[in-house]
This record gives sequence, structure tokens and C-alpha cells, in this order.
Amino acid sequence: MESPSKSRQHSALLSACSVATLWLASGISPSYAAEGAVGTLMEEVQVTARKRADAELLQDVPVAATAYSGDQLEALQTRDLQSLSFKMPNVQLEDVGTVKNTANFTVRGLGVNSSIPSIDPTVGVFVDGMYLGVNAGVVTDLFDLEGIEVLRGPQGLLFGRNVTGGAVVVKTARPTDEFSTRFKVSTTDNLDMVAAGSINGAISEDVNGRLTVYYNDDRGWFENVATGNDNAGASDSWFIRPSFSVQLNETAELIVRMEHGRMDSDGVVAQNRGSEALVVDTGTGYDIYPSATQIAEAYGILNWDNSEDSFEVAQDEEGYQKDEWSQIITEFNKDVEFGNGTITNILAWRTYEAQGLADVDSLPIVGFHADSNVEQSQLSNELRYAGRFGRTAITSGVYWFSQDVTYLENRLLAGGLFDWTGGGEQDHSTYGIFTQADIDLNEAWVLTLGGRYSQEEKDVKIASIPLNTCTLDGCSQYDFTDSESWNAFTPKVGLQWTVSDETQLYTFWTKGFRSGGYNLRNAGLDPTQPPLTPYEPQATDQEEQNSFEIGAKVDWFNGRLRTNMAVFHNSIDDMQREENMPDAASGVAQIIRNTADATIRGAELEAMAALSENLLLTFNVGYVDGDYDRVLGDLNGDGVVDDVDLGLEIPRLAPWTYGVGVVHDLSLGSYGNLTSRINFNHRDEAPYSDDNRGMLSEVEMLDFSIGYTSDSGQYTLSVFGKNMLDEVTEGNDTQLPVNLGGIGASFTPLNKGRVMGVEFIYEL
Repeated sequence: MESPSKSRQHSALLSACSVATLWLASGISPSYAAEGAVGTLMEEVQVTARKRADAELLQDVPVAATAYSGDQLEALQTRDLQSLSFKMPNVQLEDVGTVKNTANFTVRGLGVNSSIPSIDPTVGVFVDGMYLGVNAGVVTDLFDLEGIEVLRGPQGLLFGRNVTGGAVVVKTARPTDEFSTRFKVSTTDNLDMVAAGSINGAISEDVNGRLTVYYNDDRGWFENVATGNDNAGASDSWFIRPSFSVQLNETAELIVRMEHGRMDSDGVVAQNRGSEALVVDTGTGYDIYPSATQIAEAYGILNWDNSEDSFEVAQDEEGYQKDEWSQIITEFNKDVEFGNGTITNILAWRTYEAQGLADVDSLPIVGFHADSNVEQSQLSNELRYAGRFGRTAITSGVYWFSQDVTYLENRLLAGGLFDWTGGGEQDHSTYGIFTQADIDLNEAWVLTLGGRYSQEEKDVKIASIPLNTCTLDGCSQYDFTDSESWNAFTPKVGLQWTVSDETQLYTFWTKGFRSGGYNLRNAGLDPTQPPLTPYEPQATDQEEQNSFEIGAKVDWFNGRLRTNMAVFHNSIDDMQREENMPDAASGVAQIIRNTADATIRGAELEAMAALSENLLLTFNVGYVDGDYDRVLGDLNGDGVVDDVDLGLEIPRLAPWTYGVGVVHDLSLGSYGNLTSRINFNHRDEAPYSDDNRGMLSEVEMLDFSIGYTSDSGQYTLSVFGKNMLDEVTEGNDTQLPVNLGGIGASFTPLNKGRVMGVEFIYEL
């Protein structure tokens, strides 16, 4: 429940943004240009959101999106996807924290709470046209990119399944014939060191090559009072990315991008926020469940601060995490006379392996430790055509995707009394065919018609964890086998009105869907059955969404002001959720099922204003409101399905996000240029769990950087600060049973607080 004053502030902010945007009813020719960081950030970004033969300017595309070029990402001191989490309205690009490099991205209130590799995301991640089949290994470093696009809202027509919230499109830098080199080194006050480099140029007349290497040595940031380690959370990661392009003839080109990487790190750094002991009158005596701090005191750890404002943890097992991945993406482009179009084929392969040990109880005891193995491999191919026939631009294609996933998990519970291992295997394939037609009704109006048909099948074998029929090397038997298939048609109807060269309005209706599936981490015990009987695994139905959106994109005052806004209304049927429920025997029961039908509505505005040739102001605001229309089960765990469940808030839906930033360039004449940047961003508190007991904190994030660039542009030296207000943010807030910390016992992975550092870049 927010305070009346905060509610009035939010209402006034939204009203001001709406009035300001609607007031600007006519534009002026976008001829403004600036140099330095201001000029870089004001440059219009080319995007591939409509999968046309050639990239298009973001301002020309009728899609709600935020996009950055590679140069803009560097200007914003962006290291990984999570670094962008607070810079866009209604977007959360979070690492779940349970397993490092595992994304739980949320866009417009649609996200997941899971590190289970068989659970499909609501926000799809695409790297150079390859869809990443699991949400593990996603929060990757972004050095040497051509650009990144974050598309808000369902993208089911052109991108297919599992993009009901949106899509993150990552484009690595492609090889060119112009020789260039780029090197970067940086370090922070906690010795989080990065060394990276790339070299690019012509190998022969028809072949270009590029080599990118990256290394990160993070010495850790957190204080673990249980072990005395002041540098918990250390990690060591690297990748190498060779790529080359071949001009096969005047009309055909082949691009091959390869990548291999590895990460070795400590296990998850998490806090148990159990705040109060629980005393239960059994009728014959009392059961006492001590708080997290009382348990720590029993082991000689005094004055441990486990409050929501503290970064201190007390884990006896610091654990480990090891990730390794390899991928090859081939892109073939052929220009054809038919419709003056281009045929594109993207064939991609990826394999990912991970092993990890996590102290889930987050206490100086062996209450709940989890060891896990993940193996995933995928192969996909997309063949598409993009061209134009008179007034009609066509994008049409076929898509195929195949994936194998194996997941194994060991749980060491109750001081080692229970030592259970389970998991499962899943084979998965999907097919799709799609077409989008953009029809020029006249010089100002464009009608969009399109549709995609998708079909997929999943075969699964599950060994429930409490039955203990597995080791971390494999399973001797499975208690559940099944095969299920789903299909969906996702149409789109849209209308775009180009009011002038500087102004466009658009609207569309579309559908999206998220795959049905299975839970390979079946650990919960069914209280209605004999002791130690797990819940019976079952397939979830696919989640379907209807979305309606109206948007506007306008450049004002000779291009000095750029505004993009959208309002949207989404209805979701058979919403899939992972319900995290405390379980005294298994630690946490994670039940995957269709929980509800819901409606989510909202608005967002992004603005960028060049106040002068060397001063840039950025602003964004987003508002999301959501309600359950119908609940399909007991969400709060009180044993009944009633209005209490219907009145719960949708997990990960943060009502307000907003931010403001300033970039200033100071010319030093022949000595170079000095660029200063400061950003402030806010995100409201949001529930994490379906029962609303777990919460993600309200956050106010303040970042800055000051950089000197030589007159030649070859050298840049910067100092930077992130999270300067030292805000505590969480990857998740999973509630634990009272025997693991009393009232409020939790597994709460933490993100870093204040970080300051220095960075040096050399370019030639």
C-alpha cells in the first residue's frame, strides 16, 4: 500500500508526461547534430525489429522499443544486460541470483521466477538471430557489440514463442574490411577487473575477419560473517569470439560467428532475513523455531545485520558455480530480383553446461544446500524472405528449433538427514511459419497484416527429488514420463500514420503465447498423500495473450527533442507461474502450473533533449497496473480459493519506473574532450512470490561517469560510479520454512551495492 503523497507524486508525474507529449503536436525538420557523447547518444539507432532486408531507423518502426548502438553502450558504461535494467521504462533485466548468469527478465509486468532450465521465459533473448533456449547463461557481457534492442510487448509474429513480455535482441559487431582495433581495461574499488580487445579487418579481397576476446576477474564484494570472507561472490570469466564474412559473389554473403566461454565463480551470495522466532503451542508443549540471527548467535556469530538495508551474509557454504558454453551462428544473405528482396538463412548451434553448489538456507548450518548440473544443447534454423512488391513490403519465413535439456539436483537437508537427488530430461522441438505484410495505403498510412503458426512437442522424463533415484551423473529410474504437443496461431493487425517526416502514430492488436511445459525440479511433498510422497508432475497448458497498443514517435525542434510513448492493454489467459512455497521437509516446493487469467495495462514515455550542443537530458517513465480476472488455484496457501487470492498482486509487477539523466561534453580544445554523465532511476517495490510474502525492494539507483577523450579520439580514460546510494537490491526473495530462520525466513540473493572504478579504452 503506497502512501497518499507518493500516489499523488506518481499521478502528477504521469499527467505531466502525458500533457507534455500531447502538447507537442507538430514537428520541425530533424537536422540537429552534435559531437562527442551528446552526439553519439542523439544518433538514431538502426534496428531489425521487423526483420526487413535492411535495418531501419528506430523512429521509423511502429514498435515500442529501446535500442542502443555499440558506441552508445560504451558511452553509458554498459557491461552486461543487467546494467540496462534501470534505464528503460517497465523493464527489469535481472539475474535471478539462485544460479549466476540466469535471467529472470520482466517487461511490462510479465516475468518468471525460475532457474529451472525446462521453464520457458516470458522475455526471449536472441543473439545474432539465434534464440537462447534456456534462461541460463543469458546475463552475458556486452563488449564489442553492434547494438542491442529491447522490444516491449508480445513479439509473437516475427519472433515466435516465449516473447509474451518482449524480446531482447543482441547483435555482435560484424567483420568489416576496414582495419580497426579496440582495447579496454578497467578495475573497481573491489578489484573487479576487465581486460578486453578486438581486432577487425580484411583477410583477403572477399573475406573479412574479426576476433574479440574478453576476460573478467572479479575478486568479490560481499562480507560473509560466517566464514570471515570479506570478498564473497568472486568470479572469473572469459570468452573468445572469432567471426568472419565471405562475399561469395556480388549478391551473396556468408557470415560465421563463433563463441566459446567459461565462468568460474563462488556460489550464490544470499541473505536469510528471518527476523523473529516463532513459538508454537502444540497442546503438550511448545515448538520453538529460532530466528536467523538467533541461529547465527548459537554458532558464535554476534551482531549479524540481516535487515533489508544490509549486505552482510552468514553462509557456512560459499559454494561454487561453473558455466561453459560454445556456439556457432551462420548467416547467409542472398539478394534476389524477386521483389528486389533478400533471402536470409540463419543456422545456429549452441551447447551450455553448468555445475553449481548453493547454500539456500543462507545460514551457518546445513539446513538446505543444493548441488546441481545442467546440460543443454540446441539447434535451430530460420529461412526467411524480405522484399517489396509495389506498395507491399513482405517478410515471410519458416523456423525450426530443437533442444535437449538434462537437469539434476541434489538437496542436502536437515544437517544431512535427508540427501536426495532427482531431476529429469526433456527433448523439445518446435516449428513455425510466418508472414507479415506492410501495405502502403497511401503516402501517409500503412496497414500491417500478418500471422504465425507454431507447433511444438516436448518429451520428458522426471525423477522427483524426494524419491532419490538419481546421482549427479544420472538417474536409475523415473517416476513420470510424458509427451505433449501444443500449437498456436498469433496474428497481428496494425495501422501506422506518418503525420510528417518527424511524427508517426501507430496502433496494433496482436497475440502471443508462451509454451506449455514441465518442471524438472519436482521437489514438493504432497500433504494429502503418505509421508515423503512428492506432488505428481504434470504438464502446464500454454499461456496466451491478447495485446492492444497505441504509440507515438516524434522529433521536435530541429531534432533537439525526441519523444516516444505508448499505452497498452494486455489480457493473459492461463498465466504460467512457478509458485515457491516453504516446505519443512524439502526446503522449498516449486510448483509449476497455470494460476490465473489476468489483465495488465500501462503507459510509458522516453524522451531525449539536446539542451545545447554539449548538454543532453534523458528522461523515461513507465506505469503498469495489473489485476487477476480469475484465479485457478490457491495462491496464498490458506487452503481455499477465494477473493483473497483474487486480490493478490501479480509477481514482479513494479507499478512505477522512472529516471532522468544528464550528459555534458566540455571541449578542451586541442587537448581533447571531457564528458560527464549522471543518471538517477527509480523502481517501485514489487512482490516476488505469488503469495506476495516475498518482496523485491523499492530501488533508487544513482550512477555517474567522468571521461576524458584525447583530441584524436584514440584514448579515453574514465572514472565511474554505480549504485552510489548503496541500495540493496535482490535477485529474488524466496520464502523458507520456519525451521530455517523463524518468521520471515528467506533465501534472498543480493546484488552489489556501491561500486567505483576506472576504465581506459584505446581505439585505432
